[in-house]
Amino acid sequence: MTVQKVFARSEVKYLVSDKQRELIENEMLRWMRPDEFGRSTVRSLYYDTPDHLLIRRSLAAPVYKEKLRLRSYKQADETFPVYAEIKKKYDGVVYKRRCRMTNAAAEAYLSGGWQDGPYKNEQEDNTLDAQVMKELDFMLSRYKTLAPAAFVSCEREAFYAVDDHEFRITFDDNILGRDTDLSLTEGIGGLKLLPDGQSLMEIKAG
Repeated sequence: MTVQKVFARSEVKYLVSDKQRELIENEMLRWMRPDEFGRSTVRSLYYDTPDHLLIRRSLAAPVYKEKLRLRSYKQADETFPVYAEIKKKYDGVVYKRRCRMTNAAAEAYLSGGWQDGPYKNEQEDNTLDAQVMKELDFMLSRYKTLAPAAFVSCEREAFYAVDDHEFRITFDDNILGRDTDLSLTEGIGGLKLLPDGQSLMEIKAG
């Protein structure tokens, strides 16, 4: 399976009740299909400065904002592949760059302890990964005090349009967040970020 590493798309989020979700899913299944992975647990480790500069900027809803995270779809160990991702939003369009490496390599890289050798053995696309790495390097140099700041997990169901796989709708529930045990090797758990009976629906169009 080809791993998509570069995205440019519009994303819109809605908070929906269980009843609204059921109605929406029943309607959209006429022209959409469930993602091949089915219901999955998404784990994200967000990086920020000690004074939470990135999240404060994001909450201010500027024209441009950016975030840095590690993401996995299972509880990781040191050798488990995860994604190092930069996500930027400018004028309503989301740009995402990511590269895949082991969790140990990703944590070392984002903490400044990067060793070039291990990563070379993991590369799948030298040209594209090199460009993504340059963008990661620039962000790390711009915000020199970035460190793990928040762990967020959710249960996700994803769907894609039959005639356009770039058009996707996801539903996230059981969204949990915490600011302790900040590693993808830790289990899920934390403060519930949504009331019972609600989901976060996101529409994504390339």
